[in-house]
Amino acid sequence: MPVDFYIGGAEHAVLHLLYARFWHKVLYDIGLVHTKEPFQKLFNQGMILAYSYKDKNGAYVHVDNVQKNGDGTVFDKRNGEPLTMQIEKMSKSRGNVDNPDDVVRDLGADSLRLYEMFMGPLDQVKPWDTAGVAGVNRFLTRCWKLIVSAGEENVLNERIVDEPCDAETELIRNQTIKKLGEDIENLSFNTGISQMMVYINHLAKLDKVPRLAAETLVLVMAPYAPHLAEELWAILGHSDCVSLAKWPDFDPAKCEINIVNIAIQVCGKLRGTVEIDKNAAEAEIVEAAKKIPAVARQLEGKNIVKTILVPGRILNFIAK
Repeated sequence: MPVDFYIGGAEHAVLHLLYARFWHKVLYDIGLVHTKEPFQKLFNQGMILAYSYKDKNGAYVHVDNVQKNGDGTVFDKRNGEPLTMQIEKMSKSRGNVDNPDDVVRDLGADSLRLYEMFMGPLDQVKPWDTAGVAGVNRFLTRCWKLIVSAGEENVLNERIVDEPCDAETELIRNQTIKKLGEDIENLSFNTGISQMMVYINHLAKLDKVPRLAAETLVLVMAPYAPHLAEELWAILGHSDCVSLAKWPDFDPAKCEINIVNIAIQVCGKLRGTVEIDKNAAEAEIVEAAKKIPAVARQLEGKNIVKTILVPGRILNFIAK
């Protein structure tokens, strides 16, 4: 069978992709494989950029030998010679590679992995920023603290309870499952991580976190941060690997926001808001709006000539 999916840089189209296709076609011609192409799908990811540094002779100076001044100038730590810097493709030949072993040692493999996916769209050219790895590490730390008891390893946080999700939590939970599933299929990893951050922000505000909500977080996190997810899955009481667990189901009906805030105006001036079901009839919205004290005062002693409703947004009373 051919490879399902080939992800590679466009700069490797000759040395990797073309040669692979050439040899696959040779094998096809002599009857050793039954498909004409070696890959069913091709995706070219963008390059990673970083600052590179050159001395007065135009020779590259490795980033480990570079010292930066507060005024933005840079020089060679070994001899004090001033250097020029420019943004280029990150590569060993240019000496501008941030050693991944160092990042893994300091912040963990999941932080490195997550940051690479969070930098931007997979097919775009993106600048590397080591400080960004620390940012996603803080996100992973929040996930850990949500589920693990403070100061105690492998002990479940007492905030995790076996209770049903409230309406808002259930809404965001279902939205998160739906979006993460779609974004993984579309290779939109950065937006999927953004949704996980929205989800953890909501859960962190709860006094009690339903177990279902916490388990959902770990399940959708697993493809992105597999090491942390495995630990959290075990702490939640599971003996199997999270990588073998079923992807959580979502209810499309529960992904929709059924409550809307409608601005209430009297003669074009804002007098309050009404929180109401998005499918509520106009008469129901009008009735609720009239109960707002500021609206009632403005309508007192006047005749309502007309009501103008912009569904889901504004109700305006024209009164004289």
